[in-house]
Formats: sequence, structure tokens, C-alpha cells
Amino acid sequence: MSEVDFERRLERLFAEAPEMPDAQAFAERVERRLDRGWTARRWLIGAAGLAGGVIGASQLLMANVFQRAEAAEQSARVIGQGLARVTPTNDMVSALSGGYGLWVAGALAVVTMGFVLSRLIEEF
Repeated sequence: MSEVDFERRLERLFAEAPEMPDAQAFAERVERRLDRGWTARRWLIGAAGLAGGVIGASQLLMANVFQRAEAAEQSARVIGQGLARVTPTNDMVSALSGGYGLWVAGALAVVTMGFVLSRLIEEF
């Protein structure tokens, strides 16, 4: 028998492992252990989430978040009133409707094509 034939035969023998007589029982035992471990993990993750939620809620209450939210609401109202007084000028509107807007759109198209090209090069 030549060396190449022997190696091929040996590879075939090791590639096809014989089935053990207790393979079914072994598989069932492994599945039971995995299920038991999964249940324990779910309980631990749930308990950790509950503990984190309680700690987070207590931190929110202790940090006076609700009073700060009211202050932020008043600040947002003042900013909104200030922005309502600002009116768009004719210069800005005419600049975007003229040739300047076309140049901006063209530049954005070139940048987009650059991103698409870099993505294609990365994929292939």
C-alpha cells in the first residue's frame, strides 16, 4: 500500500467516528444541564436588573431630578421664546435658492459617492 493511499484511508477512518452506545443518554444529560444553567442565568439576570432598577430609581430621587427637570422646562421655554423672535432674513433664503445651493448639493453628492466607494472597497 502506498503512503498516499494509507494516509487517505486513515483520514477517512478518523473522519467517521463510530457512534457510542450511550450517545442518546449523553445528549439528554447535556441538554438537561444546559436547560438548568439557562434557567439559573435567567433568574440571575432578572435579579440583577431588578437590583439595578431599584438603585437607579433611588439615585434619581436622591439627586432631585424632578426639580431639575422643571428648571430645564423653564429654560427651554425661554429659549423657545427667544428663537421665536428671530426671523429668517431674505439674504439666507436667496443664497440657498441661487447657485450656492446647487454647489452645496453637488458637494454633498461627491461626499456621498466617496462613502459608497469606500464601503464597496471594504466589502470586496
